[in-house]
Amino acid sequence: MLTMSDDEPDHDLLDFLRQHFQKTSVAPAIPETHVLEGAEYVYDNAIDVALDSQSTIAAAAMIYEQMQKKEYSMKTWSSHELHPQAKDESTVNFIFTLDLLNFSFWSERIEPEERFAVEYKGKSYTGYKSLVAALQRALDEDIPITSSDFWQNEDECTEEVLRHVFRSKTEEEIPLFQERVKCLREAGQVLYEKYECRFSNCIKAANYSAAALVNLLAADFPCFNDVAKYENRRSVRFLKRAQICVADLWAAFEGESYGEFDDIDKLTIFADYRVPQILNTLGCLWYSPQLQSTINSKKCIESGHPWEVQMRGCTIWCVELIRREIKRKHPDAKINAVLIDFFLYDTMKEKEAAGQEEIPHHRTRSIWY
Repeated sequence: MLTMSDDEPDHDLLDFLRQHFQKTSVAPAIPETHVLEGAEYVYDNAIDVALDSQSTIAAAAMIYEQMQKKEYSMKTWSSHELHPQAKDESTVNFIFTLDLLNFSFWSERIEPEERFAVEYKGKSYTGYKSLVAALQRALDEDIPITSSDFWQNEDECTEEVLRHVFRSKTEEEIPLFQERVKCLREAGQVLYEKYECRFSNCIKAANYSAAALVNLLAADFPCFNDVAKYENRRSVRFLKRAQICVADLWAAFEGESYGEFDDIDKLTIFADYRVPQILNTLGCLWYSPQLQSTINSKKCIESGHPWEVQMRGCTIWCVELIRREIKRKHPDAKINAVLIDFFLYDTMKEKEAAGQEEIPHHRTRSIWY
């Protein structure tokens, strides 16, 4: 009969205990983007940007009332005339392409008729809509602009072809053209190396988590990694285009299929140049005299400058306070930062179209927004 000595380990028992503790002690990590905590840090340390609490409370009441009146919801996204309507992978590819290139449309031209504009189906489009129109026009012309295989094929997807895709009806070309080409090439390479040339595989890898997909985009695609250093003290994650890409999927698919994310409320607003503009107009954001003067005189502010970081961070935090105020007053309201962002952006564009811009937006030229 074989017996075990006192100092000989029981390997079966050790294996059992190892498996048990691996199952019980290592809980799966819950994805977080850390955008909101970075924004709060910027707000707490801001010198040139401040929030007005009374105006923020008043803005929350106005925003909720207007969103109810307009029946604003995720379905509003599909009601925009140029957005794709199909609920299939073609829309997934369109949204990924769109948000790869969704940055910096403002023009330095004074006269509106001289600004970059895309003509499509007899109508002229500027700003964000010019990009959507350019993509739809290219697809109509049988140019596979939403295909990552096409972006990588430099024999077919030449600079000449891309200049044709983004051609303007005016003499001003699309801003940051070379940077847009780089974004397409780079993203195509990442999809080829890691995701079998399909953005839908990125969505699957995120396992229905909006935060996980935002983090994946920032980690794997350099042109989505929108992070700034604030006063050389702390890195702050804004991730504007990564977040809006996930939000667009959620809205386009109405929270189902490719847009099914069980944690969509973890997204913040998308820190660009339009949302700070309307918050400044509403009196929610206050700027130091020097910063306000720079904005009013339409002088450029460098990407990553403390002013720019403060505006973006305080904008995110301000809308978070607006969201909390709406939920405090209306606990059953189906509202999140994504819908508030869509509403504020659309409202500011309506004001611009009606010639009612009271305060200019700040001018920063970058690929981040």
